[in-house]
Amino acid sequence: MADDAPVSFLPLGAIIQELRVGGTNIVQGFPTQALYESHNDPFFGETIGRVANRIGGAKLNSLNGGKTYSLATNNGPNNLHGGVIGWGKKIWDGPKPVGVIREIPGIGELDGGGGESVKFTLVSPDGDEGFPGEVAASVVYTVGKQLQKENGKEVLVLGIEYEAELLSGADETVINMTNHSYFNLTGGPSIEGTVVTLATNSYLPVDDGGIPTGGPTAFSKVEGNKAFTLGAVEPDIDDCFVINEDAGSVPIDTRGSPLQKLVWAHHPESKIHLEVYSTEPAFQFYTGKYIDVPAVAGLPARRARSGFCVEPSRYVNAANEEAWKSQMLLKKGEKYGCRIVYRAWKE
Repeated sequence: MADDAPVSFLPLGAIIQELRVGGTNIVQGFPTQALYESHNDPFFGETIGRVANRIGGAKLNSLNGGKTYSLATNNGPNNLHGGVIGWGKKIWDGPKPVGVIREIPGIGELDGGGGESVKFTLVSPDGDEGFPGEVAASVVYTVGKQLQKENGKEVLVLGIEYEAELLSGADETVINMTNHSYFNLTGGPSIEGTVVTLATNSYLPVDDGGIPTGGPTAFSKVEGNKAFTLGAVEPDIDDCFVINEDAGSVPIDTRGSPLQKLVWAHHPESKIHLEVYSTEPAFQFYTGKYIDVPAVAGLPARRARSGFCVEPSRYVNAANEEAWKSQMLLKKGEKYGCRIVYRAWKE
């Protein structure tokens, strides 16, 4: 991207390092790649894979003719975000210029002649963190702008497109990619006071380890499509919300599915707004209870609720649930894909 671009990325984890709106970087991060390597336990900005979120018991059951695959137990008894060195901790090839994109499907035309796109690629070997099969993955970022017709305000648009393909070493594997940015619209140390709306209150109830215990049900802490305000401590949320409750209808490649608005938020004092869209059937919404990053490189310490996450994805632990498994089961000859779009502006 150009030096004055409002978004910056890193080869490590194909990380979103900055997303600047009205002079404020609304994503948590670090100024150098080395600091991500030493301090990024919260996964700030990372491209998560092979499988985002948790896999129960850190095992993949019944793949490639009934085989069981053991994974790292890096979140209690479970596997989290691809393991100890998941895709967000690996060096990707890129960014390489893709060209100008004039329109983002579901969002519309980009102003100023279109948006600039760059691509990152990664080849994950067979057995990487215990996962079967050699996989080629890519992420394309498109940065552009739109002018709001009603007031002429400039909206920053960041489009994300993921793709993965099974190359060799297995007949099938599992994929569930997402981005793990932590958003803070306040310009301060806490997300307190941010007004948020979730597109649904249908969610997956979970056990103490964060593994679903059943299908979608109604979430009790907040209502869908009704604004609520994040306080200093409550509501404390780290749950998977479901947009498409017909689990078996979700294709392995959702890029052709309608783009839907999942979450929209703003802060009354900073006047910064954010909308998150995706083609995915679900999203994890997390209010950052466990963030614990010390002060480094002139940045203040980042503690609990210094950012919130919106992680569009497939159902949690779908790889081990027969009724959900097709969502993330990637077979040889197929392609996994999905899209995410962020729209942000300042009043």
